[in-house]
Amino acid sequence: MNLDDIQTPALVLDLGVLRRNLKLMTDALARHPGVVLRPHMKTSKSAEVAKLAAPDFGPITVSTLAEAEYFAKAGWIDQIYAVGITPQKLERVAALNAAGARIKIITDDVEMAGKIAEHPGLLAALVEVDSGEHRGGIVPESAMEVAKALGGKMLGTFTHGGHSYAGRSQAEMEEVAEAERKAVADTAQAMRGAGLKVKIVSMGSSPTALYAKSLEGVTEVRAGVYMFGDLFQGQIGTHPLRDIAVTVLASVIGKRPDRGTVLLDAGAMAMSKDRSTEAAPKDYGFGLMLDIDGQPTFGDAIMRRAYQEHGEVLVPGGKTFRIGDKVRVAPNHTCMTVAAHTQYHVVDGGRKVIGVWDRVNHW
Repeated sequence: MNLDDIQTPALVLDLGVLRRNLKLMTDALARHPGVVLRPHMKTSKSAEVAKLAAPDFGPITVSTLAEAEYFAKAGWIDQIYAVGITPQKLERVAALNAAGARIKIITDDVEMAGKIAEHPGLLAALVEVDSGEHRGGIVPESAMEVAKALGGKMLGTFTHGGHSYAGRSQAEMEEVAEAERKAVADTAQAMRGAGLKVKIVSMGSSPTALYAKSLEGVTEVRAGVYMFGDLFQGQIGTHPLRDIAVTVLASVIGKRPDRGTVLLDAGAMAMSKDRSTEAAPKDYGFGLMLDIDGQPTFGDAIMRRAYQEHGEVLVPGGKTFRIGDKVRVAPNHTCMTVAAHTQYHVVDGGRKVIGVWDRVNHW
């Protein structure tokens, strides 16, 4: 089977590009001996990808309990569920742990910490600290109260430097990484000073993991989008722009020569309506159309409009197409794009499909 045989829209995963992106991260973390990489599987949601990103069933991060169950069943038992826990989800986590998994949960709430402490099941939690993103997490000065409320189920500290995505230079990434490191490591040190046991000090985003100058006091780093990359991450230095591992295979379904555009059968449902590149140096609309081999043959062929099942691409230079011609579209935000699909068609630099890998969706 090759890409010409596949019904569209469909995900294409280039194994060679994936391997290059994985190596970039492992090489970066090798500068920090003793710090463990805990890959975040929220983007790929695939056991086959986990075999490469977290070999030998190493530690991973997940963003849904459906992922936690899927990966635990496949053998990855050491996980952090990196979304604030609620009381209604505790039993589901406890059941996984009772069956042999080691799922860690996170909280930034004193009342929730008390519920975790009171729960009779096998639970362990990290205190989420806000290191500057102002999403989840509490200021480091308030973390001690949450830690004490967790009692013996407190395992450590956790933060996410997602505001690194606003950086546009290596110096800015390094600055965010240091603020992230300092917030979580200083909090851990204060907890130890108060007599609490801290086993895990966890930080991470793809840019800060790659550019951190120091990880002193940190035990592990989490990162995820670096594996696949996208048009946004390529512009902020997470990977070379050419190394986007996942694209959407699409077919030409209409021609509009009066507008200089073509219609594809990959619209908002296949690509997402994420517009993250709007804030990047170059705005790629809803995606960049490539040829079937994943090459930028058409120049800046940008998807300017995305309807539910139609994508309209402005094609420079008057290039002509026939109905049914196959192309690929690079995504703005790969995490959002892959979420609409159930499997990857794996290639390795060519059109031959060398594997079909499943992924887990929903919650």
